[in-house]
Amino acid sequence: QVQLVESGGGLVQPGGSLRLSCAASGASLDYYAIGWFRQAPGKEREGVSCIWNSDSRTYYADSVKGRFTISRDNAKNTVYLQMNNLKPEDAADYYCAAPAIWRSVTVQDICTKAIADYWGPGTGVAVSS
Repeated sequence: QVQLVESGGGLVQPGGSLRLSCAASGASLDYYAIGWFRQAPGKEREGVSCIWNSDSRTYYADSVKGRFTISRDNAKNTVYLQMNNLKPEDAADYYCAAPAIWRSVTVQDICTKAIADYWGPGTGVAVSS
């Protein structure tokens, strides 16, 4: 069973950048697709970006396309979310998550339907001047 821990959150000014990391332990990320989700107070959870386990298939929510980039380094057992040109509406708690390897899902399913069995505790992102 994989355990996930996020890091890299913090306070940034509008237009700034942050890189979030999702470090895995207990299992190799070679077998897991990973999704980044966010939830702001009073808002529903949103699937931000997801990446497949074995190739470069990715999914991005319309709200972050062109600004966020998801990537993975399986050698480091880590998935990253590079966030550029941050806006106040990007402020939220960000979580990485993974579906169990037995699930038959698409990378889009993971993000749009929040199909995930393993979740990290989250890292907070604040965007303010």
